[in-house]
Amino acid sequence: MSDIRPFTVEIEQAAIDDLQNRLAHTRWPEAETPDDWSQGIPLAYTREVVEYWRDEYNMQRLAERLNAYDNFLTEIDGVDVHFLHVRSARDDAKPLILTHGWPGSVVEFLNVIEPLSAPEDASAPAFHLVIPSLVGYGFSGKPEKPGWGVEKIGSAWAQLMSRLGYDSYFAQGGDWGAIVTSAIARVDPEHCAGIHLNMVVAPPDPNAEDLTELEISGLQGMQYYQDWDSGYSKQQSTRPQTLGYALVDSAAGQAAWILEKFWAWTDCDGHPENALNRDEMLDNIMVYWLNAAGASSARLYWESFGGALGGNPITVPMGGAIFPKEIFRTSRRFAENVYKNIVHWSEFDKGGHFAAFEQPTVFVDDVRACFSQID
Repeated sequence: MSDIRPFTVEIEQAAIDDLQNRLAHTRWPEAETPDDWSQGIPLAYTREVVEYWRDEYNMQRLAERLNAYDNFLTEIDGVDVHFLHVRSARDDAKPLILTHGWPGSVVEFLNVIEPLSAPEDASAPAFHLVIPSLVGYGFSGKPEKPGWGVEKIGSAWAQLMSRLGYDSYFAQGGDWGAIVTSAIARVDPEHCAGIHLNMVVAPPDPNAEDLTELEISGLQGMQYYQDWDSGYSKQQSTRPQTLGYALVDSAAGQAAWILEKFWAWTDCDGHPENALNRDEMLDNIMVYWLNAAGASSARLYWESFGGALGGNPITVPMGGAIFPKEIFRTSRRFAENVYKNIVHWSEFDKGGHFAAFEQPTVFVDDVRACFSQID
């Protein structure tokens, strides 16, 4: 435990002044043609959010929310890892590591910390929570050398749980967090007792017949992603450094880059604020802006894209949660080709890519249901 240092999130006034100045002097493009989201986030909405960020948003809100819990740093393989560690008061609580993805952060999990660690119902499972920032993201360090792909992060998370004294633990994640969680199951099956994923990535079986409605929808979703939704990933997986200059220099640009995905990937009926409130979205954007993480977060795509989904079949007990507006959706029978020990499977009629953020109650209930089936 001597390798673990307490950490406090501090947002200095100089950083706030610089942010407000950049927001006030944003150089705007012309409006989109046509007047919709088909070319990206509309000018009018972007300006509205930027003005709110500059003039009304509580610039200390993120620090206040994060510092309500115990934050720590620990060095793993030469890079600092930031994490929240929330221990339950329950004697029967089980350790659980929660991993975010892009363009998310630990902010995604703030609304599920209390119900998971201190459930009002004494019969509901309770968890000791470890919530790390991905390497290159948030308040974690930025690697100075290549090599920090999802497999290495999975190994680092296993080392983190060992360092915290947890001999047996559960793991959960979505987006890159789902891939990292799967990597944990591969590299540390002796200690990882079970995993839960809210983005289950498994290739369709080309020989499958009698495709279900979900499977057809999943294939259509994959095609839509390739045709209309994957430009960000191509850029981040091939030229993250070039993109980083714009995102690190322009607060409005960083906000637009993330907000567009909150529109595209949530179950929002055409407007992101139908799924997430503006302050919470800005909390998440602040994590990227304050830490100048535009390039370092994108670099995970360069490190991992393409090869990240391969690997040996996973035998650790697994639970999957499928939401209708998820980027990639698969069926249980396709998932069984990768995850050989599925103990829990849920398909929901509402929700999108950011499960804990969008549907915290549903997320908590499903995590509990999954891990209640694993000793």
